[in-house]
This record gives sequence, C-alpha cells and structure tokens, in this order.
Amino acid sequence: MAFDFAAQPFFTVVLTFVFGPYFVSQLAPDPATGQAWWSLSATVAGLFVAFGSPFLGAVADRAGPRKPWIGLFAGFKIGALCLLWFSAPGSSLFVATVLVVVATVAAEFSIVFNDAMIPRLLRNDEIGRISNIAWGLGYAGGIVFLIVALAFLAGSKETGLTLLGLPPAFGLDPATGEGARATAPLAALWYLVFILPMFLLTPDRPRGEKVTAAVRQGLGDLKATFREIRQRRPLLQFLIARMIYQDGVNALVVLGGAFAAGMFGWTLTESGLFGIILNVVAIPSCFLAGMLDARLGSKAVVVMAILCLSLATIGIISTSPDSALFGLMTFAPPGEGGGVFASGAEKSYIVFGLLIGLAFGPIQASSRSWMAKSVTAAEAGRYFGFYAFIGRATSFLAPAAVAAATALAAQSFDPITASRIGMASLIVFFVVGLVLVVRTEGPPETSGG
Repeated sequence: MAFDFAAQPFFTVVLTFVFGPYFVSQLAPDPATGQAWWSLSATVAGLFVAFGSPFLGAVADRAGPRKPWIGLFAGFKIGALCLLWFSAPGSSLFVATVLVVVATVAAEFSIVFNDAMIPRLLRNDEIGRISNIAWGLGYAGGIVFLIVALAFLAGSKETGLTLLGLPPAFGLDPATGEGARATAPLAALWYLVFILPMFLLTPDRPRGEKVTAAVRQGLGDLKATFREIRQRRPLLQFLIARMIYQDGVNALVVLGGAFAAGMFGWTLTESGLFGIILNVVAIPSCFLAGMLDARLGSKAVVVMAILCLSLATIGIISTSPDSALFGLMTFAPPGEGGGVFASGAEKSYIVFGLLIGLAFGPIQASSRSWMAKSVTAAEAGRYFGFYAFIGRATSFLAPAAVAAATALAAQSFDPITASRIGMASLIVFFVVGLVLVVRTEGPPETSGG
C-alpha cells in the first residue's frame, strides 16, 4: 500500500497537471511543438513498457527477489526527476523529453514488480480489499501533492501567484517555471521516503538463478507464457476484455478534461479543480470497492465500474454549453462574476464527472486483484509483465477512435457537437468490454479456489 502512495504523485502532478502543462506551454518554443514532443514522450515510453515488461517479468521470476528490481528502477526514476529541475525555458527539449521517458518507463517497470509481489504476500480472499485500499491511498498521495503544488509552488506566469493567490514558496520564479519544475525533484523525494516501508517491512522471494542466467532463459519463458496463456482460457478472455475496457477508461480520463475545456472554455484552474474533484471522489470509492471485492469478488466490481463509466460517458456527451441530458434540461447563461463552474451545464458536467471518479479507481484496482488471484507467486512476474504489455498494446485505439469520429462529424456539425459525437465512440469500448467480462469466468476468490 505504501508503494502506491509513493508512486502516484509522479503520475498526478508531474505527468498530468503541473509539469506536463509547463512542458507544453513554457519549456517548448510554442504549444504545437510542446504538444508534439510531449505526445512523443508518451508514445516512446509506452512502447518501452509494452515490450520490456513481459521480458523483465520473466527474468525476475527466475532471478527470484522483486525488490532489487524495484530499487534499480527507483534509482533511474529519482535521478531523472531530479535532473528535470534544470529544464528551464530555452534549454534542450530533447533532453527533457528523454528524462521524462526514463522516469515514466522506470515508474511503470517498478509497478510490474510491485504488483507481482501481491500473490506471495496475500491470500486470494484478501487481494481485492488490499488492492483497492492501496489504489485509494495512491490517489490520496497524488491529491495531497497536487494541492500543495498548486497552492504553494506553481505560480501563474501571468499573475505570478499560486492558486491561493500567494507568491510561490522559496522564491520560486513563475516566469521561468521554477514552481512546475520543482515538482519533479519533490516527487522524487516523496517516492524515496514513502517507498521505504515496502523495502523494509515486506518479505521477498528467495534468490534464484543468477541474473545473467535468468536473462538467457527469460526469452524462452516469455515465449512459453504466450503459449500457456492460450490454454488458460478464462485468464485470456479477461485480459482481452481488460485491454478493451481499459482503453476506454484511459481515454475518458485523459480526454474528459480537455473535452470540457473546449466546451466551457475552462482555464488551468477549472481543469485542475476538476482533476482534484475526480481524485477526491476516487479515494472513498476505492475503499468501498475493496469491501465489495472481498464480499462479491473482483468480477462483480469490474462489472459495476464499467456500467458506471458507461453512464458517465452518456452523461457528459449529453451536455452542451447551455443544456444537459440531450436538451431535457436547459440553463440560462451564468451572470457576471459567477466564479468557477458558474453555469448549470458545468455543474451537470461535474455531476457526471463524479461518476467517473467513483469508478476509474476501482476498475483498475479490481482488475489488478483479478490478475493477482489468477496466477501463482512463482509465475507472477512474467504474467504481470504480460498484463502490462496487453494493457499498452492497444492504448492508442480509443483516442484514435475519438479523433476519427470527431473529424468525421466536424464535416457536418459544429465543433462542439462534433466533439460530443467523437466522445460517444468510447461507449463502444465499454459495451464490448462489459459483454466479454460478463461471459468470462471470474478468478478463484479463495486460495484453494
């Protein structure tokens, strides 16, 4: 659980809400160039994670302990994040991109080895509860770090003040993005401190083969995994289902804020608050899902989460700048000085966003527990490596579907209507994923299952 708490601020603050926007808007010479390089970093990192995780997992199964691998990648992640402090405007965009890729790949590889420890540490009937609590604590860590960053560190380039209207702490200069840049080494420090309980307090597997021998045998084990998984039909069906619905989840979370920003003209303040709201809701929902997973099983939680996300998607595409529920509810324009989320349509969008917050944590945590219940401790590394691979292999499909549907609709409709039609394509991913999940046998819910 401490690992998730330690790891999440990197994703929430550095990649999503603070350093990422700084990279695009200040570090790069113009937003288009910044967006292209930032997208490139995500693509390259995704390819490394997709194709490297199965092999590394297979090697780790033979070598034995997981924690030395986590420690190795922690060193790369912490080092890269500390060096990002020097990514001032006018410095090398290539170097900053490489550092982001290194940090992201190291973070994702560490998650593979951390998750592979779960079957050894917990009985099957404990996995779902602990996985969801850990995921909720991860969101809590991300939220605490994000609030501190927005309130005290990252000042607006225009006003020079933070979200609370204060000058940035430690004399950080907003004009050179020092507040945003500082979040990277601070995320490294956070990770270093809160990852220590995992290293100090949890048992690890005994040492197996030498790493050199494990590397030589790893490729053969990887090939064997691809052959084996075809014989384990329920597990294969689950992985295919997850590949599809997780594409929809990722696209909904990544594109939902941008969709609202385009529709309502949200600034970084509204977009950041929307992200905070989603993550705050996700924390108790993960704790509740942990109890439901222990009582009803991982499959039931995944089904409920997909239904919730489907409803949320229908809700947000039913919203326009002056109406909701496909025009059944209409709203007057907001008055002057109404503050953030002033219009009725924006408030409706926030309500549908709460449904996303309720479900996007549990669907990932209970998917992880489903996987952990389906494999043994001895094979967990290579199977969680495969889990990471299949989760990345088609991650471009849902965003591509939204982009294509939006472009086609734009030929006949206004931009806002076209964007709503584009987002509607995500429902297909949820429906297909739901059908496959319902038809798949759930994991064994007890150790003897």
